[in-house]
Amino acid sequence: MKKVIALLLVLFLSLSIVGCSGGKSKDAISESNEIKETITVQVEKDWLAYYEKAAERVKEQYPKANIKFITTGAFDHLDVLDATDVTNKDVADVFAIPADRIYGLEQNEALAAIDAKTMAKNVGGFSNYDEGLGGIFKIGEDYLAFPMNIETLIVFANTANAKEKGINLKKPIEFTELDVKDMLIPVFDAWYGVALTNSAEIELLGKDKSGNLYSDLTANFNELPKQKQEVMKALFNYWKGHNRAKTSLWDEDAAGGYMDTAFSSGGESSLRLEGPWAIGSLSNLTNNGKDLEILPINTITINGNPLSHWQGGWGLAINSRVEDNEAKMMLAQKFIEEVVNPKYAVEFFKATGKILENVPVSTYENSDLSETDKKVIKAVIESYENAPARPLFIEWGSVWDTWKNAILSWPNTKPATVEDAYKEIKASFDAMMQNF
Repeated sequence: MKKVIALLLVLFLSLSIVGCSGGKSKDAISESNEIKETITVQVEKDWLAYYEKAAERVKEQYPKANIKFITTGAFDHLDVLDATDVTNKDVADVFAIPADRIYGLEQNEALAAIDAKTMAKNVGGFSNYDEGLGGIFKIGEDYLAFPMNIETLIVFANTANAKEKGINLKKPIEFTELDVKDMLIPVFDAWYGVALTNSAEIELLGKDKSGNLYSDLTANFNELPKQKQEVMKALFNYWKGHNRAKTSLWDEDAAGGYMDTAFSSGGESSLRLEGPWAIGSLSNLTNNGKDLEILPINTITINGNPLSHWQGGWGLAINSRVEDNEAKMMLAQKFIEEVVNPKYAVEFFKATGKILENVPVSTYENSDLSETDKKVIKAVIESYENAPARPLFIEWGSVWDTWKNAILSWPNTKPATVEDAYKEIKASFDAMMQNF
């Protein structure tokens, strides 16, 4: 972070003063339990009871410390931070962030560098911290957030609908052999569309070893490797089928309602690509969950290659204004350690729906969680392990609209062939690359 050198100088001077005046070092603070500072923590309403218990555990070690909560949604909190700055009292000292916000927050100097390796050792359970979310939250030499949740897409199946259509859910399912209505993927949204493109390692936007940006989708169709051409063909055929059937899957505003109706028990769809957070709403559509099955994303193949999403997730970060206060930093880090303490992983999931990276699936399977929750967790962990890392560099933000505008153009341009459909994609990505 740009301010680190200045803060290090301030810290050096302050430590020099403390050393001369007989003040407390970090170890002395820790050993004497003399942290008397107050920190604020952003928390979702439904998470509050769990966070309060975590705070109680911290205060057992530091009884003179104080932890106050700002009850607000994670995205609402980030909106306040974006609209103001880190000094705003409505911006917490500790808050949750999605992985894709890490670079923007770092550029705005909003995040304090944390002693993540020591925290990971204290928490335990990480086989290789830097190869997981921990590495995703590292920019340069600084670790700017601590992992709190792994996130990726999985497959939900309506067993009643699948039985009616003769779809065997106990073996791999080839996407190109399904009826177009059998599986629901709002592919115009790149969040879902990448599940198809990742199956053929199509890079929507990447960086080469020299740091230069490139996109596979600026190549001509006949220049694409066969595997990537086949994904484009499958995508085109998917649109063509829905266009002929006059469904609303290619309507950005109506797609959600269409998918809910189609996936309901007695509807025309058996499979749906979604995130684990959709479990509640999808249970309501499937005979109160009696007709619901949860599968890892690689259950679905496209031209024989399994679908895969991204290794995404959330982290807990510390406000950069805390960085020059040694005691507050220690208190904040200790609180984060307690929130993600593997000992309370099941309680954490019950309160937040979040799955810890450093906890094995067996911990959840041997708990009192419902069978549905256990299936969700198992599917997420398996899907996550087989997924590529999510691209987090800021320029990738341009891909969302670039992809969406290209895919949603098809109902208007009505391409007759996959080559015609691909021309719309190429034109959109050519324009994006020119902007860089």
